[in-house]
Amino acid sequence: MKKFFLSLAFCGLCFFANSQNASVEKSTYGIQSGILGLWLHNETALSKEFALRSEVGFDTGLWAGSYYDKVGFLLAPVISLEPRWYYNLNKRERKSRRTDGNSGNFLSLQTNYHPDWFVISNYENIRVISDVSIIPTWGIRRHIGSHFTYETGIGLGYKYTFAKAAGYLKNESDLALNLHLRIGYRF
Repeated sequence: MKKFFLSLAFCGLCFFANSQNASVEKSTYGIQSGILGLWLHNETALSKEFALRSEVGFDTGLWAGSYYDKVGFLLAPVISLEPRWYYNLNKRERKSRRTDGNSGNFLSLQTNYHPDWFVISNYENIRVISDVSIIPTWGIRRHIGSHFTYETGIGLGYKYTFAKAAGYLKNESDLALNLHLRIGYRF
């Protein structure tokens, strides 16, 4: 009977030890594309459940109407820094689901900066007014195969536009929406 309980206790310890091993990856790189943009990113582990995502890329803008000769299109640079908390990695591991490449649900604080450095557009003399946004976001990331990913998220936050630097009378602040759906490749 003693051997049975010792064996049971040992198996229980192994189970608890394995259930706490899920953690974010030390560092992961990738490229993502969405409906309105293209981004390169890196996620670096800060702890077992927290990662810092840094990102550079291009956000897309479209416009049309009776005042324009053609549909307008632009690509503007964006720099993002986003701490992420992957809160369900242990649960995913217990259910034998993938956690590699930081596959899981996350809460984050997305911070974006759109500088007025350059714009790629089909119109001449287009400028982007610099802005900063801070948006609490909930999202998920999953893997398809060994390298492909998809990610979606939603959040509502604060945006501050540096309009005075572009010649307007005052700077502006407003609500900002983060609604994204991206497909990517992890290196």
